[in-house]
Formats: sequence, C-alpha cells, structure tokens
Amino acid sequence: MLEYGGALSGEHGDGLVRSPFMRQMFGPVLYEAFREIKRTFDPAGIFNPGKIVDAPPMTSNLRLGAGYQTPSPKTWFDYSEYGGLGGAVEMCSGVGACRKKLAGTMCPSYMATRDESASTRGRANTLRMAMTGRLGESGLGDDGVYEVLDLCLECRACKAECPVGVDMARFKSEFLADYWSRHGTPLRARALGNVHRLSRWGSRFAPLANWISSSLPVRWGNEKLLGLDRRRVPPAWKHQTLERWLARNPRQLRGKPVTVFNDTFLNHYHPEVGVAAVEILERGGCGVTVVRPGCCGRPLISQGLLAEARAAAAHLVESLFPVAQRGEKILFCEPSCLSALKEDAPSLLRGDRQEKARTVAEACLLFEEFAATLDLPLRAGPARILLHGHCHQKSMGLLPAAMSLLSRIPSAAVVDLDAGCCGMAGSFGYSREHYDVSHAIAERRLLPAARSMKPGDVLVAAGTSCRHQVSDLAGVQAVHPAMLIRSLL
Repeated sequence: MLEYGGALSGEHGDGLVRSPFMRQMFGPVLYEAFREIKRTFDPAGIFNPGKIVDAPPMTSNLRLGAGYQTPSPKTWFDYSEYGGLGGAVEMCSGVGACRKKLAGTMCPSYMATRDESASTRGRANTLRMAMTGRLGESGLGDDGVYEVLDLCLECRACKAECPVGVDMARFKSEFLADYWSRHGTPLRARALGNVHRLSRWGSRFAPLANWISSSLPVRWGNEKLLGLDRRRVPPAWKHQTLERWLARNPRQLRGKPVTVFNDTFLNHYHPEVGVAAVEILERGGCGVTVVRPGCCGRPLISQGLLAEARAAAAHLVESLFPVAQRGEKILFCEPSCLSALKEDAPSLLRGDRQEKARTVAEACLLFEEFAATLDLPLRAGPARILLHGHCHQKSMGLLPAAMSLLSRIPSAAVVDLDAGCCGMAGSFGYSREHYDVSHAIAERRLLPAARSMKPGDVLVAAGTSCRHQVSDLAGVQAVHPAMLIRSLL
C-alpha cells in the first residue's frame, strides 16, 4: 500500500486494527507529533488508549490465540457443515447485531436486560470459552455457563437475523443435554418435555382436571415442586379432543389429498383450531387426512432431552415418510411443531433416516402457506387485523404467507405488528425464575399494541404461546389465522 501511495484507512478510521502501522504510514516525525498531541490532551492515557499511537501488535488481542484448536465434542445434532459444534459456535463473528434494541426479534432477552451475557454473541463466546477450557476444568458442565444459556428463549431469531445465522436455540438444546448427563435431569425438564403424556390424562379427566390444575393450592405446589410460577394459570385441556371430534365427524376424502399434523396443543388444548383448518381445506377443494403419529418433539428438544427427541423424530419420520413419498403436503397449525420436523428432525437423525427426514421436511408446510393458495370465497371481516408472528414462523421466513392469506379478506387492512418475541416461548414464561423477564419482553412492544387495539380490531397469532401470553398479561384474546378465516367462509 505504501509502495503505491495509498491510504491505510478511509472513512472508518484506524482503531485497533490499523494503529500498529501508523508509524510506517506517516513516518517518525508526524507519528511523534500525534503522540505529543495525545499526551497533551490526555496525559493519563484514559481516552481510547492504544489507538493511533502506542498501539499493541495486531496479534496481541486475538479471539482465538496461538495454539488454539477448534473443539469437537460428541453431539446429538449434525454440525458437519461446520466441522462440528465448535466450528458452528465459532461462526459468531462478534459483530454484535444481536445487541440491537428497537427492531426485529433477536435477541429478546438482551433487549429486556441489556446484558452482554444475554446476547447471542455473549452466549456464543461463553460456549466457545467453556469448550476450550478457558473457563476452568468444568467446561460445559460449569454452572456459570448454565446461567448464561438459561435466558435463551430458543426463539431462533438469531438463526434468521444474525448475519452468519448462529442458531443459539440448537446450541442451548445441545448444551442442556450435556449438562443433564453430568448433573442429572431435573423433574421439571422431564415433566415439561413430556407434556404430551400429561395432556392425554388432562383431556381424559377435563374439565375436572382443569379445575384442579388451576386451583391456587395446586399452582403453589407446582411452584415448589416444578418451579412453575403460581401467577400463571395453566392452559385448559379439552375433553373433546380433535381426535374425538374426527371420530364422530368422519371426513369425505374428496379432492386434492392433504395431510394435517395433529400436534399436542391442537389435539388437547385447541381442537377448535384443527376443526377450522380441516373445514377451510375442504372448502378449498381438498380431501383432508388428520394424523397424530406422536408429539413433534419440540418440548423434548427445548428441554434438552435429546435422546428421547431423536427417538420421537425417528418414529415421526417413519410414519410420515409414505405421505411425503406420495407427494402429499403435510400441514402444521403450530409453527414450532413445523420447525421441529422441518429443521430439527433431519439434524437429529443419521444415515437413511436422515435422508427420509429431509424428504419429509420438504413436504411440511405451515397451514397458512397452503391455505393462501386455495380459492376461498371470503366475506368481509374486521377492518383492521393486527398480525403477530411466531418467532419460529419468522425464522423460517413464513410470515409473508400469513400476510398473504389474511390480505385476501375483503376490505381488511393487515398490519404486521413487528412486535418481536412475545416472551412466553413455550414453557419459558411459566418458570418462576423467568416470569419477570418474560413479562418485560412482552411489554416492549406486544402488550402495548394489544392494549391500544380499537373496537373491531382483531389480533391474530399462529403461536399457542403467543396467544396465551397476550391473554394472561393483557386480557386480549388473540385468534389463530384458521379461526378467523373459517368465520368468514
């Protein structure tokens, strides 16, 4: 650069990167003048030390350092694209896009706390340092690492909004699996990870089970035993599950075949959403088959129960593979269930099952994606529809499909709230230690928008957690897109 008379830096200045070359660039006379000026105005050397003059060598502040080796621990998920988990964690470039405060979703816990350790970058650095032994002999078993990862909501906003696509949600699942193997799996993780088993019993004995679970003594007991905040009223089970409704209302398989995945919350908590989805698809000329081969595995993944999650993924893939092979689409009403099959299952499985999982993943769609392609004779509805996107829905780039579907309602103005994460994130917001952070995240944008709704406005949210959060904290009843569309047919 000096040979051709160029400039070392342009509009970005010199900083730590180029300051070591200032003497060569400007020569000893000018360099000493720079030094004298800086010492005159800053004799104590407290304003930007090491910049322009007296800079340390470039190699003195390396993130990795001499002799660094990328760790390659054994993992449940497939990180071969990055050479292993260590390489995937090292994808964090440190640019700090996760420290934004106003727009987008990444990173909800950082936006609420403004703590570096709660940012995606802070967590990635912590994981890297733990895996390389820089945090002590405990490595990934260190309690401090657990505390840093604990506030990750596994929203997956980083996967979409981070410039290099760091997937901290997956890293947290991987970490928890390793951490439980060292310290034992707590009862809460097992209970929440297996919510599908509990839900079967809840629906069987509803509404009595709802009265018991929502009573203050039981909520107090759950707080003591499972750490679930007693201020939260658990969602209600429905005795008339979607499976029972279908048994009493068999469908006529006429038209283009399509399959609907009956997830745990659709079946046991909100069967009315499943009914609406089936009736919409039939009005659109489809022959609908509803399947429930098992839980999608999302709760197991979120709780770090990855051995069980892998077994669940294998069962689901084997069950759904014939459907995908026939060229049929498999529709999901819950975005986080879709991401479990579409993104996590292929990474959890190996060999032939991994290839089958990829085939199944290609067949999986969000309900709104498919419904937006149907010819539906919709009547005029609400004048203004406020759309809150589920974090996984946004991370998969599927919010435009929901916008497209809702925009077909005559005379309706569809507004993307861009309200970030709701703060509930499955079971995260139910935990006693997370309640305040969950509330703070929701208060940033979502709850104020819900409270300022005008008469006739409708709040639409595909995520079960999102609807529960806004109901719990703002008293506003959001609806699933399928419920709104069905009401206008």
